[in-house]
Order: sequence, then structure tokens, then C-alpha cells
Amino acid sequence: MLGIELPPFLIFYLGAVIALLGGASWRGPVMIVVILLSALNLWQLPAIYSVETELMGMALKPIHIDRLSLLFGYLFHIAALISVIYSLHIKDRMQQVAAMLYAGSALGAVFAGDLLTLFVFWEMLAITSVFLIWARRTERAYSAGMRYLIIQVISGLLLLVGIILHAQQSASLMFTEIGLGSMASWFMFMAFGIKCAFPFFHNWLTDAYPEATPTGTVFLSAFTTKVAVYAMARGFPGTELLVYIGATMACFPIFFAVIENDLRRVLAYSLVNQLGFMMVGIGIGTELGINGAVAHAFNDVIFKGLLFMSMGAVLYRTGRINGSELGGLYKSMPKTAILCIVGAASISAFPLFSGFVSKSMIMSAALKENFDIVWLLLLFASAGVFHHAGIKIPYFAFFAHDSGIRCKEAPWNMLLAMGIAATLCIAIGIFPQLLYQHLPFPTNYSAYDVSHILTQTQLLFFSALAFVWLNLKGLYPPELPSTNLDVDWLYRRPIPMFINACGRVFRKVDTYARGQIISAGHAFEQRLGNLHGSNGIFSRTISISSMVAWMVALLALLLIIRFI
Repeated sequence: MLGIELPPFLIFYLGAVIALLGGASWRGPVMIVVILLSALNLWQLPAIYSVETELMGMALKPIHIDRLSLLFGYLFHIAALISVIYSLHIKDRMQQVAAMLYAGSALGAVFAGDLLTLFVFWEMLAITSVFLIWARRTERAYSAGMRYLIIQVISGLLLLVGIILHAQQSASLMFTEIGLGSMASWFMFMAFGIKCAFPFFHNWLTDAYPEATPTGTVFLSAFTTKVAVYAMARGFPGTELLVYIGATMACFPIFFAVIENDLRRVLAYSLVNQLGFMMVGIGIGTELGINGAVAHAFNDVIFKGLLFMSMGAVLYRTGRINGSELGGLYKSMPKTAILCIVGAASISAFPLFSGFVSKSMIMSAALKENFDIVWLLLLFASAGVFHHAGIKIPYFAFFAHDSGIRCKEAPWNMLLAMGIAATLCIAIGIFPQLLYQHLPFPTNYSAYDVSHILTQTQLLFFSALAFVWLNLKGLYPPELPSTNLDVDWLYRRPIPMFINACGRVFRKVDTYARGQIISAGHAFEQRLGNLHGSNGIFSRTISISSMVAWMVALLALLLIIRFI
């Protein structure tokens, strides 16, 4: 026991200060100690706990712990620990400081009991996370980071507007269930939705995450979107609109992931796909649906982190990440290949792996609430994720063909981090009660009944069969060096073209206007010269008699005007 109760985020922020001031050789180990101390501090806090204060007459609750936030708190400590172990080999002060501040901000957000505190940490998430993208120090990373930051700031502004309107309407800043009953709630819903990667707002994720450093992407995959999932579960449970948004999110990324060459971008699309399942569960709003969404968020951080770690190890050792340039790496990196397969099995929801025990909860909730079409869409999405993440990632990275690359196995710390994640994937899959007992609502759900196992096994079998058949027939989209655009086509193509066209028009108008002004100036100057020249009217000599005549005429005119 620590004997004191500290805000969960504060220890992480202190760890960031230590990382900023500490030496390169011991920053990593100290970060691990900080995370363990923070986890011990969280463990000793009561399961229901809050801290209340007041600001300018408004009641605030900067810390609020219940079953929902507590599970995310444990999850973020696990994710931070795995990510720091994975990044022990780096000595980049900027990445290490940003990582600790980022993880601490995520904890501050999920334990925020009022909307003002949530907003502060919401913005801190954006500011700290962008440095994990810029830390790669390439032009592409800088550009992607700027686009990422703009979208995150827009999300924060929408949240702030929603909070102000909500405070005016309800005279309360408490972060409880909000619902879509007012203009304020719609602003907050869109703010949460942007960070949840809603359709048409998802490109900040698929654009920026693949441009981050190998270690930075692991951190990014764990926190931002899961904080948004938590916020949506807290503020908008049972919002039916989320069911249809989530079903769309689960389906459309499949098509882009299948044709994508950059394997980390494939995983980014896969992350949007998995977020769609979570949105469906939250939108259904029943205890089973919420439990399924939260459980799947927990599992997704682990198995998606494992997949990002395996691809990060490949990038670290080979300097390449395109499927067209890889293959045959099982010979050089056999341990990484095995751990990647564990992550692939987990995200594909194989029985005895973690994805199976959470994804089936969401699909069962959809059936129980008569969302039959949505259930079919989720079934299609499950088959799709097996194609692009369960098969494509390990196959093209390690087995598709021999690229001739021979490299070292991943560093020991990367293997250790991947090993911890793989162990959790298997342990939760075999003993789901380890997770179920910590879910927001009590549950007696059993994932391992005959119908669930048969349905999922058949789905995986026929998906694998389709993949093999398409490959043998040469119909599966090949891995080609390319840049695939979806919604980002709007700001990469027509918007720049429109801005450039406006620039050209402005330059033409500016050139014409400048020419006219200069011509008018020259003409005026010439006219003045003529007036003051030797023959000009202002340089003529006027006789005294003429002046007297003009003065008499002017005086006569004034007298006439005066006496009329």
C-alpha cells in the first residue's frame, strides 16, 4: 500500500518530468517503475471513489471512479506498461516524455467526473500525442501530424461549445448520461464521434498512425480512440444512431484494407473496423451490449497493440513496411511471426483467443434486440477482418514470398512486450471470467456454447477458403506500391485544386489592379507635370488688372446671393 491517494494521472505526469530531466540510460526503467506505482495507487483506491470541488460557483468532480472508468484505468496501465517495455531500446527524450504525458492524459480523461475536466484532458491528449507522430522526423510525418492536430483541435472546440451550451441549459457540468436531446448534446456527440473515427471523420487515424514511429504507433493505438469509446459509453449509451454508424464503420474499412499495401495502414483501417463493433454495442445500450463494447475495447488494445508491435518490429529491423517489399521474414524473425499470428487469431475471434469472448457478446446483443440486418453486417465484417488482419498481415509480412531480406530478430524488449500481450490474448480467451468479472454490469454470459463456436468456426473456415481460392485464381488484390485515398481525397485533391485556382485568380486580379493603379498614378503625375510646367495653367503670370476684375466679379456674386 502507498498509504496515500493520488489522482491516477498525476503519477504519470511526474514520470514525464523525470523522463525530461533524467539520463537516457535509466529513463525507460524509471518509466516502468512509475507505471507500477500508479497501478498500485489505483488498486488501493475504493471501487467507488470521487473527489469534488467548486469553481466559480460550479460543482466539479475532477476524479470519479466507478466500474466503467476503473476497467479503462486498469487497461491503460497495462497498455502503458507494454508500450514502455516495447520502447526500452529508444533513447528519444521527446518520445518518452510525450508518451508519459499522453498516457496520463488518457487516465485523467476516463476518471473525469465533470465535463470541464474531461475537456482539459481531451485537449491534452491531442497536444501530447502529436509529438509521437512528429518524432519520426520526416516530411510525411510532419504533414500528417499537422492534419491530425487540426482534426483533434476541431474535436476539442466542438466539445467546448457543447459543454458551454450544456452548462447554460442544465446549470451542471457533471459528466453523466447525456443523450441526443439538445443542440449541446449534438456538439458533444460529434466531438466524441471524431475521436471514435466516425465515417467521413476517420482519416486522421489512417493518415497519421502509419506515419508515427514504430513505438509511437503502439501508444497511439491504445489511448485516443479508447478514451472516445469510454466517453461515448458514459454519455450516449442506448443511442440507436450509434448502431447504424457502428455497422457502417465495421464494414467500409474492409475494402480499403484489402487493397492497401502499407501494412500499418491496413491495421489502422482494421482499428476503425473494430471501433465499429464497439459503437454497435454502445448503441444497443443493454447491459450485454455495453459489457460487450467495453470488453472488446479492452481486448482490442491488447491484440491490436500486438499486431502494431509486430509490424513495428518488422519496420525497425528492415526499414520497410509495404507488403510488396516484404515476405519470407519467418526465416529471420520466427518469434515475431508466431506472436503476430497470435494477434491475428485474436482479432479474427478464433475460439480460445480474446476476440472471440468479446465480439460474440456484441453480436448476441444485436440478435436479442432484433437488429437482424446489423447482425448480418457484423458477420460480414468479421469475415472481412479475418481477411485483412487475420490473414493478410502475417501472410504478406512473413510468408507470401521470399523477399530476400535477412535481418536480426526483434530486440529482446520488443519480444517481451509482444509476449506479454500474446499471453493476455490467450489467457482472456481461455478464461474469459478474468475479464467478465470487471465489466460495468454483472454478467453470466457464456461465450463457449455450441452455436457461437460453430458459427464462428464456419465463418473462419469459409473466409480462409475464399482467401486461398482468390489467391490461386489470381483474383485477390495484389500488393502494389501505391497510395490509396478514401475520404482524404477531398482534402488531398479537390480542396488543394480549389485553393490553387483561387490563388491563380487572386494573383491575376492583383496583377491587373496593381497595373491599373500604377497607370493611374503615372497619368496623374503627368497631369500635375503639365499643370505646373512652363506652359501649364499654374505657371502662367496673371496681371494685376485681371486679378482686380476677378475679385470685383466674385464680390458682386456674393452680394447678389446675400440679397436675393
